[in-house]
Amino acid sequence: MDFKEGEILHINKPYGMTSFGALAFVRTRISKAAGVKRVKTGHAGTLDPLATGVLILCTGKKTKLIPTLQEQGKEYTATLQLGATTASYDMEHPVDATYPTEHITETMVREALEQFRGNIMQVPPTYSAVHIDGKRAYEIARKAEDSHAIEDTTIPAKPVNIKDIELLWYDDAKKQCQIRVECGKGTYIRSLARDIGKALNSGAYLTQLCRTRVGDIKIENCIELDKFQEWLNSHNSISPSQAQI
Repeated sequence: MDFKEGEILHINKPYGMTSFGALAFVRTRISKAAGVKRVKTGHAGTLDPLATGVLILCTGKKTKLIPTLQEQGKEYTATLQLGATTASYDMEHPVDATYPTEHITETMVREALEQFRGNIMQVPPTYSAVHIDGKRAYEIARKAEDSHAIEDTTIPAKPVNIKDIELLWYDDAKKQCQIRVECGKGTYIRSLARDIGKALNSGAYLTQLCRTRVGDIKIENCIELDKFQEWLNSHNSISPSQAQI
């Protein structure tokens, strides 16, 4: 493979690893295979550490394609715990508030989801990479003594598109549900979980998130990170001339 001219790699990012961590893991191995210190590598859209799924990496000259790849539609499956919230809208932070759930039914959940179909305005999470006065929101939040020091209203809402949303299953005993979401660039599924909780007159946060598709690339077509070296060994045929990156 010619990583100088550029390759597009489709990785299944594992749970608990940052997108940069996955990128560094891959870059170290392709650089070694190429016989160089560092192969230029970038990603076309991050995933939260607690999320899994499709992560697109570009090398060499194909890093120029990253802006185009970031515009592609995405699909996720997300599991929500109803009746509670966390500061990060997922399990990275502990529960900070609980809410009634006795009134919630499967029918109510299905009806609530329809409110989010199409073009909507969404406030990004406090713990996110959006900029506030030149600083990342998560940097400000982590420095705050109280995680509630930054309210959602301090981060402006932005337009996002939810092409499709559906309920995959609902567990009334546990007050949990799983949804499938097709969306455009810039959509935060953590914020969607928060807003679904509010629409149910309750709370909600993510307990699981998987990006199952980016554009035409599905998760089943991605390389498992723990098998990447094996994959690289079977596909790598870099010549000495190609190694001069």
